[in-house]
Amino acid sequence: MEEEGRRGRGPIAAYLVEDHRRLDGLLERAVADPNRVDRESYDRFRAGLLRHIGMEEKILLPAIQRWRGGSPWPLAPKLRLDHGAIASLLMPTPTASVIGTLRDILAEHNGVEEGPEGLYATGDELAGAEAEQILARLRAAPDVAVMPHSDTEAVINTVQRAVEKAGYRFKE
Repeated sequence: MEEEGRRGRGPIAAYLVEDHRRLDGLLERAVADPNRVDRESYDRFRAGLLRHIGMEEKILLPAIQRWRGGSPWPLAPKLRLDHGAIASLLMPTPTASVIGTLRDILAEHNGVEEGPEGLYATGDELAGAEAEQILARLRAAPDVAVMPHSDTEAVINTVQRAVEKAGYRFKE
């Protein structure tokens, strides 16, 4: 906790930002060789990212809405669109286009979550005495069942629509 204080982050932000860094590292390991994707690292990234999205969607965003007297956090709809696009990009086999699009979305998305007025700081600010309880729930969040990759035309079309709906472009 002492290091969190030095960085100006509360326990919720510190935990979730650290998880972003862990996921970033897995993605970097997965694509370190430009000629192939390390599937073990990518599979761990994929499962971890889906778990991370679940923590935000099922624990943090509902808690913030409750702390705000039932009013959702103003950027929640944007984050939910991003989460849909990100999850859809995890469905097909990872290609340069899929990974490039994921990176673009995550670069912007993570900034919205990690910024001084972002989701995580808001959670820490509003949590008060519940911060440790929320942190315990985040840490205990279960792994997410991950389906095999699918490269059907319907999946690819769904991915492209979800990415566009969230305001991004699918890299060709």
